[in-house]
Formats: sequence, C-alpha cells, structure tokens
Amino acid sequence: MLTIRETSRQSGLSEPTLRYYEDVGLIGPVARDDSSGHRRYRESDVDALQALACLRAMGVGIEDMRTYQANRALGHAAAGDQRDILLRHAGRVEQEIATLQVHLEYLRRKSALWNARDRADTAGEAAAQLKVNEMLPELEHVMRESLTSSA
Repeated sequence: MLTIRETSRQSGLSEPTLRYYEDVGLIGPVARDDSSGHRRYRESDVDALQALACLRAMGVGIEDMRTYQANRALGHAAAGDQRDILLRHAGRVEQEIATLQVHLEYLRRKSALWNARDRADTAGEAAAQLKVNEMLPELEHVMRESLTSSA
C-alpha cells in the first residue's frame, strides 16, 4: 500500500488531482489506513492513475476518462468502445497538429519578413511579405475553425 505522496510520484499526478479523481469517481474508493485515516493506494490504483495521467496529458476530458475507466473493467467486451474513444481523440490531436503547423509556418514567414527588414533588404522584404500574404487565407481559416470548435 502506497501513501498519497508515493502515488503522486509514481503516477505523475498531483495530490490534489488524486483526491479530485477519487471525488469524481475516476478511481476508488481508495483504501484508508485504519489508525490515521490517510489514503493508501494499491498497485492497481497506481496502474489506473497512470492510464488517467496519460489520457489527461492528451487532453481527454473527465467524462471520457470515466468511460475509459469503466470500460477497462469490462476488458475485451469494451474493446470497441475503447478504440472509438481513443480514435476520436486521435482525430482531435491530428487537427490540433495541423493547426499548429499553419501557425508555425506563419511564424517562420513573418520572422523572415522581419529578418529582411533587419538587414534592410528591400527585395527580400517584398518577397517575404508576399509569402506572408499568400498564407493569410489559410491562417484565417484555421483561426475561424479554432474559434468555432472551442465555442
């Protein structure tokens, strides 16, 4: 049996997060020490918490975490549901990556523009400005998509 501090270190989740996950039913109930009442985590709790820490790091919300945890208990019977949860989030991450790639390219093009200005290279500045302008519609599109998906 592990203390909350030991469990926090092993799972990578803070102590308040461990308490919260117990409160919202993602894990537990967690065993308590008979004399002190302090939480004592089993290895199976740590395994579940490590899975939750991975999901959290990937931006998976509490409800999907709850479903994922419930499905883990069902084993192979819930394999299709587990796959669907993970694939849905994989699609979301792919979209975030595509958006970030557009942002990265914009930053590179804009820095090239400022680099040309820093060098007082008017021809380079004009060429860099064209490259920035070429990607503005794509940048505006991903910004609109980002706003509508977060609303």
